[in-house]
Amino acid sequence: MGNASGFPASKSTPASESNSRSTPTSSFAQLSSEELEAHMGVFRYGTFDLTDAVRPSYDLQVVPRQGFRHDSYVDPKTNQQVPVLMATASRERLFDLFIDLIDCLGEEVDVVLETSHHGASGEHNDLYREHIDMPVLKSILYDHEDLLLNDGCTGIAVLNPHRQQEIQFDEHKMLLCYGAPLEQFEKVLIEHDVYPDESIRFISEAEHVHSSTDSMIREFDRLQSALGIDDGMVDDDDNLELR
Repeated sequence: MGNASGFPASKSTPASESNSRSTPTSSFAQLSSEELEAHMGVFRYGTFDLTDAVRPSYDLQVVPRQGFRHDSYVDPKTNQQVPVLMATASRERLFDLFIDLIDCLGEEVDVVLETSHHGASGEHNDLYREHIDMPVLKSILYDHEDLLLNDGCTGIAVLNPHRQQEIQFDEHKMLLCYGAPLEQFEKVLIEHDVYPDESIRFISEAEHVHSSTDSMIREFDRLQSALGIDDGMVDDDDNLELR
């Protein structure tokens, strides 16, 4: 898909995001299997509920909470800056918020389905579908809500290349809104009780762990097929991946 210069097309990393990898000083390094299992079982931090997809570092370098902040994406080819909203929302409102955000993009959009099920060190593949009607897309997304919420190796981006705007629902279950004007996205976030907080930090900006299962990989295949993207995937073992 030929994207306009400066448009992230779901492959972007906002300027301030640092996707830390596991190191010898990892907070997970000395954990017993029982301690790791207990940590993975914690989903509530205050009033914020995580999905099953990702957990913060064991020493809670970032404590999950709800909110959004402004950032920018820098096109590596042109150095052009694209404005971005980075947001997190508690599990009970997250999927409906995503649906309402993509509604801002118009009646026909492109989709990028992202997977790191078989990538090394968190590398992911992007699978493209152009020109899908929004009502059809939303119906498919509702059918695969569990996968999109709870699989730490699946992400999706919905974009309108003519407007040069994109909504990304990434593997960390963050919502990233790209492209001016941002005011319509801000309005939707606030309507869902997600408020601006320029000091907020996200799980992706510190050590964290992603999770996936064989059943999620099979569900990913079904979503890929429903979107009309022809590229077979292979089953893998259940896994946790430090990043």
